[in-house]
Amino acid sequence: MTARPYRSVLYIPGSKERALEKAKTLPVDAIIFDLEDAVAVDEKANARVLLAETLKTTDYGARARIIRINGLDTEWGADDVASITKADAVLLPKVNSAANVQTLADMIPDIPIWAMMETPMGILNAAEIAAHPRLQGFVLGTNDLAKDLNTQFRADREPLLTSLQLCLLAARAHGVVAIDGVYNAFKDDDGLRHECEQGRDMGFDGKTLIHPAQVSIANAAFAPSDAEIDLARRQIDAFEQAKAAGQGVAVVDGKIVENLHIVTAQATLAKAEAIAKIETN
Repeated sequence: MTARPYRSVLYIPGSKERALEKAKTLPVDAIIFDLEDAVAVDEKANARVLLAETLKTTDYGARARIIRINGLDTEWGADDVASITKADAVLLPKVNSAANVQTLADMIPDIPIWAMMETPMGILNAAEIAAHPRLQGFVLGTNDLAKDLNTQFRADREPLLTSLQLCLLAARAHGVVAIDGVYNAFKDDDGLRHECEQGRDMGFDGKTLIHPAQVSIANAAFAPSDAEIDLARRQIDAFEQAKAAGQGVAVVDGKIVENLHIVTAQATLAKAEAIAKIETN
């Protein structure tokens, strides 16, 4: 897994020039430039042209640039792909199988592919999708998934937990980034914070967002805390001292520290360093 942070992944409509301009000033780790759901049918062609020109001329700094195209089974998908000249990844909606990923891979041989995991069939095939050699990221489309599953929206997201965990299992098995779905009530800070913390505790790398007001909460939730950074450093130091003394384990705060804990500690520090570098720049 990369240490590159994806704490906050903000959707920006590809048709909104003002939003595209503002995005370069927002403290987000990644931007999904959306040509699909956020763009009206009669604006799709214009959005495609506007986004292509914007990405050629605008510096988005360290922010990952991800373009969500329209489905390849629509009248706009192929033209969306043909317009892409500058992006860190292409996000394919409603991926049902690895074959969908391969279709896009045949069209763009040199750009990483991400998959929207938002259909029952896609969830059931998460492992084979994640295993595709060109697939580098999952984005959970929880609104579409909830619609297809006919579930109720609940604060604990219990009806979606199986789907979320299946995607996480597949992502972790194949070294794929996994980004949690959006929180619709963009003025509900407490609700967003709760859902971010839930996603973080489950193992997601970050949260997709629909409004700039949500960015700071997601960034805080998915970043290592000062206490976690301190613990990671102490675990590494204690384990190194234990090894030097010919021992296989250390004890920190009354708890056993083994090599597996050091792997986690090193990942925590790498993520903290990557976040610090982004925020400095």
